Amino acid sequence: MKAVLLLSGGLDSYTAGAIEKSHGCDLYALTVRYGQVHAREIQSARNVARALGVVRHVELDVPLSTFGGSSLLGDGEIPKDRGEFNGIPSTYVPARNTVFLSLALAWAEVLQAEAIVIGVNAIDYSGYPDCRPEYLRAFEHLATLATRTGVEGHALKILAPLSTLSKADIIRRGMALGLDYGLTLSCYDPRPDGAPCGHCDSCTLRARGFAEAGAADPVLHP
Repeated sequence: MKAVLLLSGGLDSYTAGAIEKSHGCDLYALTVRYGQVHAREIQSARNVARALGVVRHVELDVPLSTFGGSSLLGDGEIPKDRGEFNGIPSTYVPARNTVFLSLALAWAEVLQAEAIVIGVNAIDYSGYPDCRPEYLRAFEHLATLATRTGVEGHALKILAPLSTLSKADIIRRGMALGLDYGLTLSCYDPRPDGAPCGHCDSCTLRARGFAEAGAADPVLHP
């Protein structure tokens, strides 16, 4: 089965891709440069794509930073040390997953791919509305209405194998698959040398996940 993998440089999309590859998917990776302040993740995405052995890796420029509206796009400070994740944080990028999934859908139709793989999670996450299972189901339905392949009866699936897993469970799955998480970058605000800040939401969730999984993060302990 062909599948388009939405690939950032983080551990979630890496794990999601590896899970679906283990199920027999041929992966075509799509990485979007959208004006994110943590653009270092692009190099991590390249490293992950090589590790996954994807058929093709496309990097696409879609400068959502032209609109702004998110601290990940340079509008305001990235929140640090939030503790409890209540409400939708300033790192939410307006309609990002809808834009990304639409781009993946376009490529999937050209490839005659059967699925899109996305590493969203609705358990240990920052509270983004476009990570929820009901959103993914709605987009999957939209794909049946909005594409020639859908109208002709070839429904495309949205595969989100991490959606109901905790971050610790995601890490355990990846470790069982032999993934090298030292290739990944999860931080929203990496230091000039590329090291994670250790204080943003993504760093906090990652650190908690490795601790609960009883494993050392290879980014911090190479």
